[in-house]
Amino acid sequence: MGLMPPSHTRAAIAAKVRAYRERQVAAGNKELTLHLPADAVDYLDALKTELGLRNRSQALMMLIEQGREAIRQTA
Repeated sequence: MGLMPPSHTRAAIAAKVRAYRERQVAAGNKELTLHLPADAVDYLDALKTELGLRNRSQALMMLIEQGREAIRQTA
């Protein structure tokens, strides 16, 4: 294998990840790690693809918002 470009070094990747996490915190977001059954993850992936969402987080947020709205309507 040849040398990696500078943008692919461990330090560069770590800096990008750190910057991303800092932007998320600044935006008021929190990181959450979940353990879900495979079929739940498959559902999130299918929803993400079907709706053209960027990631599973967006699919999960959409489901949460729908649940909140359903609760508001029944309250």
